[in-house]
Amino acid sequence: METGKVIVEKVRGKSTVTKCFSKYPLKFIIPRKVGSSESEAVWIYTITYGGGIVSGDSIACDIIVGNGCTTVLTTQASTKVYKAVGSKCSEQMLEARIGSNAFLAVIPDPVTCFSTAKYSQRQVFKAMSDSSLLIVDWMTSGRHERGEKWDFDLYKSTNHIFHDGDEPLFLDTILLEQGTDAGLAERMQDYQVTAMVILLGPKLKHVQNQIQEDVKKIMSESLHMPTIGSRQYTSRHNDHNLTKPSFLASCSVFGPKGIGVVTRIAAVTTESVYNFLQHQLSSMEPLLGVRPYS
Repeated sequence: METGKVIVEKVRGKSTVTKCFSKYPLKFIIPRKVGSSESEAVWIYTITYGGGIVSGDSIACDIIVGNGCTTVLTTQASTKVYKAVGSKCSEQMLEARIGSNAFLAVIPDPVTCFSTAKYSQRQVFKAMSDSSLLIVDWMTSGRHERGEKWDFDLYKSTNHIFHDGDEPLFLDTILLEQGTDAGLAERMQDYQVTAMVILLGPKLKHVQNQIQEDVKKIMSESLHMPTIGSRQYTSRHNDHNLTKPSFLASCSVFGPKGIGVVTRIAAVTTESVYNFLQHQLSSMEPLLGVRPYS
């Protein structure tokens, strides 16, 4: 059942919300203006009553971005998923349609699952051949201040992008769940944050090029293999294994003629991912009105 819907259309040449509907547990906040007056981007903040997603909650949201419009979908804070009650799984679903020459940026703060939480989210994007799309999908290992690290039972995130109707362009699912042989904490080791950044379309070509160059440079420096005896050569417990990088990233292109770029990240700290996103997306300030994650 739909719990929220927003339609953005051109009105007198400006991106404007022409319909907005939401009901418990979802609420939209749409400020009249965010950032620079030169930007016409519509910002949509999603919040949930109680500050998180309760076990068994099901949230379904529909976003329509009309031709030529610019829209930002974000959150006011990290999405908290509370402890599961029995076998109940919290669910969140987003379906977005992006018109010709339109741009949608989905840039939430990370999802944080409490101990024993079960959470599943599904995001479906239907874009035109000249649409532009930015998706940031990321999560933390849990409430560190409570000593919870990878203590949740289930996390599943699905992102599907379709081009020009129903032509599959990008189909991806991340699934993390506790195992019988090894728990998530053991498998994830020291990494406390995972993230995926998807950049698609002509308005983001410059960001695509920059992020590929930067990731190549970051990983070249992080994974440089020093010679034995070098001061840079370190070991753990005298086993002669190199210290794991605190920030890992990879980039790959997808779609016809490489129209999309996906970056995957694993990091030891949430701050390092925020810094990465701030740097990589800073050039979008004229388009969005403010720097994402600033």
